[in-house]
Amino acid sequence: MQNAGIAALGLDWRYLACEVAPDDLRAAIAGAAAMHFVGLNLTVPHKLLAVDLVDVLDESARTWGAVNTIVFEARDADGEWRALGQIERPTGPVRSKGYNTDADAIVRSLGEDLAIEPRGARVLLLGAGGAARAAALRLADEGVAELWLVNRTASKAEELAAEITERFPAVHAAAGYPDTSVEILLNATSAGLKPTDPLPLDIERFPLNRADGVYDMIYRPYETPLLTAARAAGCSVANGLGMLLHQGASALDLWSGRLAPRDVMRAALEQEVYG
Repeated sequence: MQNAGIAALGLDWRYLACEVAPDDLRAAIAGAAAMHFVGLNLTVPHKLLAVDLVDVLDESARTWGAVNTIVFEARDADGEWRALGQIERPTGPVRSKGYNTDADAIVRSLGEDLAIEPRGARVLLLGAGGAARAAALRLADEGVAELWLVNRTASKAEELAAEITERFPAVHAAAGYPDTSVEILLNATSAGLKPTDPLPLDIERFPLNRADGVYDMIYRPYETPLLTAARAAGCSVANGLGMLLHQGASALDLWSGRLAPRDVMRAALEQEVYG
């Protein structure tokens, strides 16, 4: 996806995947800055850790509490901090700036791929990790009516519900399963990456036919066991490919200072993931 977008923009860059242990994340960020990488994307489990490791946080990362995109910056000729990818010959110190492009991506994908607008909706969100937290806060900011949070460790769901209640008092936020139906059921856990994974929710406590639409952030496999079960229950379903597209394209926007070609990137994603 990123290399297709980079090529379409005519940039002499390459996007690489590197496996980094959590204990090595600080060193990896510092090393990338020293080598004048234009930026990084971070995935599980680094999104929460990076909040305390970057030099400065963009408002998006401060607001949503997780970092999935890093932009490396240096001062330009006028002394202003600018992205390295937008400076011809950067000199002087380099700093890391953390952004969150996940939060806006999930709202956009829910509208495009599930055809359900979050504003005023009742939502059941599964998970309380970095991606789940960003999604929960962004959905609350978008104006959902009710937000129910379920997590394997119940205390984390309770903490997140309390934070949402404090920051967005107009939203009814609570830990646990709702007694009513919902417009959106959103899976932000990793359950479903393997075909043998159990469903990420207790269908005895919340039958899937009580959800209008089910969105799974997982995009590979194309249809997780959750989506298969939801489709059989009559729900509209969507996977996380749209979220992946929009968060990645927004990162390329930030690195390059140009609008990333979303149509080219989506086509590359679909070809790579689904063949």
